[in-house]
Amino acid sequence: MASPQSELTSSPDAHDAQGGRHRDRLPRAPRRADRVAGLANATHAEWTKLRTVSSTGWLLLTSIALTIGWGAIASSVERCQTSCGADPAKISLAGVMLGQTTIAVLAVLLVSSEYSSGMIRVSLAAVPRRLEILVGKAAVLTAIVVMAGVIAVLGSLLAGQLLLPGNGFSAAHGFIPTTLAHGPMLRSAVGSVLYFALIALFSLGAAVAVRDSGSAITIALGLLFVLPVLGNVLLNSHWQRRIDRYSPMDAGLAIQATRNLSKLPIGPWEGLGVLGLWTATAMLTGWLVFRCRDA
Repeated sequence: MASPQSELTSSPDAHDAQGGRHRDRLPRAPRRADRVAGLANATHAEWTKLRTVSSTGWLLLTSIALTIGWGAIASSVERCQTSCGADPAKISLAGVMLGQTTIAVLAVLLVSSEYSSGMIRVSLAAVPRRLEILVGKAAVLTAIVVMAGVIAVLGSLLAGQLLLPGNGFSAAHGFIPTTLAHGPMLRSAVGSVLYFALIALFSLGAAVAVRDSGSAITIALGLLFVLPVLGNVLLNSHWQRRIDRYSPMDAGLAIQATRNLSKLPIGPWEGLGVLGLWTATAMLTGWLVFRCRDA
């Protein structure tokens, strides 16, 4: 004969009560509101850290100055007497190639400075979910780089508009002015700003993966500058074209082209998409390493 206690524990109501108590003891998954609040707090913390570091402003100003300055130099020395295949947009925005270097350094320092100072432990204690930290860093970095990129690109196009017509790049020779009123020029300008943002995230992912500033800068700038040079020096024309299609810088900067698009190794938006794949790979690698590695 079953005891009263066994009957009690075997009844459906008893199982429901015990199951309810067991579920209460289990950790609950974070609600969506909690995740949104955590992400907002992480983003605010990253913004506070970034704006209180003096090097942030100097690096952004340096990037703007390099972009506009080199673009103005290129616009002043490039000449087209009668007819030529030069692209006014690429000439005006030639400084983007230099400006990206300080953007990459800024992105690397955003991560490596925390590891070198030990602040990463404080960050992880305040925001235990590492994905929120990484998303917060990416959001803040993208916002400030886009703002700096807009200033740099508009300044470069203005310099080109002032200098290029006197060097033969005029409507009389079949060139459109470097203004945003023309669709190809607008695409070139917007694409250059997006290029800056993707380079920043690409460098951020590399920095999260390796932590060391020297190694991360070497990886980022090596893939951007050294890979195309090695391709041009060591490989035949067939492989050079492949390098131009798939290297992050050459493919990404195709977005600036407004003339002779059929002769490009890769189309403007396709090239920016290749850079986007490089960036996504770097960010995913950084996230996986960050998730599995101790601080």
